[in-house]
Amino acid sequence: MTKNKPWFVYIIEAENGHLYTGITTDLERRFSEHKNKLKGARFFHTSSAKQIVYHEPQADRSSASKREAAIKKLSRQAKIKLIENQ
Repeated sequence: MTKNKPWFVYIIEAENGHLYTGITTDLERRFSEHKNKLKGARFFHTSSAKQIVYHEPQADRSSASKREAAIKKLSRQAKIKLIENQ
């Protein structure tokens, strides 16, 4: 029996309005880690995680990582457009 959890690419808005992009198999757990600064990204040490504003499922870690890289290359305006059009 294989446990193939879906991977997610997500964008979290920080309290200061900045956007953080990452990947995970568990959105709630990962957001909690960022919010509580437990194993969360250093990105949130200056401004706390506010809310998940975008997420999309991916088939596996490889495709999630590729999509994450593509989103990180987008301009802030393009990311906002992606969030608004989800």
